[in-house]
Order: sequence, then structure tokens, then C-alpha cells
Amino acid sequence: MRAQKQVAVVTVALVAGLSLTACQGGGSSHSGSRHSGTGKSGHSRTSTHKTTTHRKSVRGAAAGAGAGAVGSSRSSGHNCTTSGLGFSTSGGMGEGTLIVNLKNTGSVSCTSQGFPGVDLAGKDGTVSATRSKFGTPHVIVPSGQETRFTLHFTPNTGGGSGTTFTRLVVTPPGETHSTTLPVHLNVGVFDSTTPTITVDPVGTGK
Repeated sequence: MRAQKQVAVVTVALVAGLSLTACQGGGSSHSGSRHSGTGKSGHSRTSTHKTTTHRKSVRGAAAGAGAGAVGSSRSSGHNCTTSGLGFSTSGGMGEGTLIVNLKNTGSVSCTSQGFPGVDLAGKDGTVSATRSKFGTPHVIVPSGQETRFTLHFTPNTGGGSGTTFTRLVVTPPGETHSTTLPVHLNVGVFDSTTPTITVDPVGTGK
């Protein structure tokens, strides 16, 4: 009878041990599953963060390029000033024309649009040129390059003394400061006591 009781106790102990082991194994599996899930979630968040950062970087680079483009446009858009131009004259395509060359002596491009102010001066007085009927183009003059305009006058071919001008006073469009160039123009005087002299806008001379 005692032997039977001992066998029963041993059997209960073995069953209890097996049950405990099974419970511990199930707990470990559950814990591992939770840990694995956390790892996947953390990886997903990291990937999302990298993608967002990359998109911000691309947008930032695009914005920087746009700002640079605006800055370049502005740098070539200032008006050609009298102090930033070199002035010279040359003969026109035909008799009675004078080309006035304007060279950009600055380090960046400049722009010019409109009619220059032109006065011819001599011992007999000063005459202001009137504007022609040409349109006014928008001219961009790169550094070291030239633009020009044409002065038209009626040369003295009648044998009389005419009117001689020895100074050409030029004021570029949009400017209030002028420069004076030496010239020698003998202009004929016909029905009027004032010679007819016209000027074309900057950018139309050949």
C-alpha cells in the first residue's frame, strides 16, 4: 500500500514538472514574438524618416537653384550708366550719318532702352537732336561688348558755309549725366535757320 502511494507521488511530481516546462516555453515564444514585432515597427519608422528627409533635401536643392536663377537675372538687369560706358564715334552707312558706339566697361551685363539725349555744339550755338520714329528695343550689353545709335543730319553740299559742330554731348537713356565727344560735322542750312538733326534709339544702328 505504501509503495503504491510513493508511485502516485512520483507520477504527480513528473506531471507538474512537465506542465511548468510547457508554460515557460510558451512564455518565451510569446516574448520573442513581441520582440520581433517591435523590431519590424522600428525599422518601418526609420525608413519613413529617411524618405521624408530625402524629400526635404530635394525640395531644398530645388529652392536653392531657383534663388540662384533669380539672382543671375537681377545681376544682368541694371541700367547702363554713363560712368560704366565707353563712348566713340564712327562713320555711318551713308553720307549724313554718324554712329555713336557705347561700350560696356563694367564687369557685368547692363541694359539700355530708349532714345539718348544728343546735343551738337559749336561756335554758332547748340542744337538738340529730335527723335526719329523707330521703336525702342530692349538691349542687353554684355561686359566688354558694344551697342550703338545713329545720328542723322543733312551734310552741307550747297557750297555755303553751313553750320559746323565740334562737340557732341550724349546722355544715355535713363541717365542724367552726359559725356562730350569731339566731332567735326558741317551741316547744311536750307529753308530753316536751324539744321534738322534726328537721333535713333539705342540698339538700332548698324
